[in-house]
Amino acid sequence: MKLDLNITGNIVVAMRAEVLAGEKAVTTAMQDAGAGLKADWRGQITGAGLGQRLARTIRAANYPKGQPSLNAAALVWSKAPVIIGTHDTGPLIRSKDGFWLAIPTPAAGKGARGRRLSPGEWERRRGLRLRFVFRRRGPSLLVADGRLNNRGLGVASRSKTGRGKATVPIFLLVPQVKLAKRLDLARDAERAQAAVPGLIVANWVEAKL
Repeated sequence: MKLDLNITGNIVVAMRAEVLAGEKAVTTAMQDAGAGLKADWRGQITGAGLGQRLARTIRAANYPKGQPSLNAAALVWSKAPVIIGTHDTGPLIRSKDGFWLAIPTPAAGKGARGRRLSPGEWERRRGLRLRFVFRRRGPSLLVADGRLNNRGLGVASRSKTGRGKATVPIFLLVPQVKLAKRLDLARDAERAQAAVPGLIVANWVEAKL
């Protein structure tokens, strides 16, 4: 049996064209995967009620920058990793000093830029002392002997007769808090990763047509 092999055209040019098509396909696939994962993570965050501001901390970048490559990669991350990580894992939070966690009630109000007040900060701002109230059932309390104003905040009583004076719960005291897991970022990341081979093939075929 005699076999003849004939090569039509320039094989070097053909292989170079194939490599270029592959570089474009891989780069485009990673760009699509990165953009899709960024959108999915942002959608999860807003869907969980965590707001647009936190969602906008999710960013995406592609490497190498400005050129196609068979080794192209996409990176998706958050500029607020601690906050995102907390909602993604649902951690158990304990006091770093081994005592109570003070959870402010609505009567505590807030500090500058909506920041939660600590018991010490609250006392300095309101000019009132907090008093510890132990409860066998339910969280113990830090209360203030004052009154609730028309905004529902605990403030000092101005009454000389004691009229309107009340014991106002300002902080709930608990030994630990288990935060709810509100995000599942790994699920979307795994789905994006699984879609990459199909995206590469689709883009490679399209590049050759």
